[in-house]
Amino acid sequence: MPNRFQEVFQEGLQHRNFIIGGTITSAFFLIALMSYVWTPHSIEDINIAVKFAKPSGDFWLGTDHFGRDIFSMLVVGARNSVIVAFVAIGIGAGLGVPLGLVAAAQRGWTDELIMRVNDFTFAFPALISAIMITAILGPGAVNSIIAIGIFNIPVFARIARGSALGIWEREFILAAKSAGKGQVRISLEHILPNILSILIVQATIQFALGILAEAGLSYLGLGTQPPAPSWGKMLKEAQTLIHMAPQLAIYPGLAIAMTVLGLNLFGDGLRDILDPKLRRSR
Repeated sequence: MPNRFQEVFQEGLQHRNFIIGGTITSAFFLIALMSYVWTPHSIEDINIAVKFAKPSGDFWLGTDHFGRDIFSMLVVGARNSVIVAFVAIGIGAGLGVPLGLVAAAQRGWTDELIMRVNDFTFAFPALISAIMITAILGPGAVNSIIAIGIFNIPVFARIARGSALGIWEREFILAAKSAGKGQVRISLEHILPNILSILIVQATIQFALGILAEAGLSYLGLGTQPPAPSWGKMLKEAQTLIHMAPQLAIYPGLAIAMTVLGLNLFGDGLRDILDPKLRRSR
């Protein structure tokens, strides 16, 4: 595994998308981690006397209509986005991948049942699921995680099933069956390792979509609640002040766009590196 990691890293150094996306993604995660130990100002500090302050040595990106430091809010907002997206994707992969492996191994009515339930789940996007969950439990980051996680279950189930079906027909799987290995053992020892790279790439893409979903839900007031900052909530607060202080919308908008772009480029580069069949001329 360490040798494989080294090979991927060395190949990545020659891949433009991997380098650019990895740099942006690394910066995003470092900023999110930094919020645990340091921010220029407390996100709860309200000082109307300095509202709409211009960027300066004290307020790097200026202040909002409540006198709060915009840079500090962006940094903490990055942390909240990471937590929501990471846990939601963990739920989606943690439940979806096993379902996909079971469907590919069992076939028949089990496969049909799992896939039809997945189709039903696809009928309720993260936004619709969040609205339904909010109507029952109330708005909040936890409910956003549940909604985004539920939406990602069928995504990973389909990817795992589709990738595993081809592996089940390979000769080394027939050899494993002849050796007396059961379906569960074959799935864990042979199928999962062979589709892991595909799942990692998909997780990277879904993580970017999770960031967008969290921002969208927070914009609608269904996600992260005050006083915790969120990029989507910052955009919502800025929409009525767009003519007076356009920077309030520009900064969180750029943060969302750059983060999603970085994750997509990183996932695209990782896909080309891990799957030789999809490598493009560079």
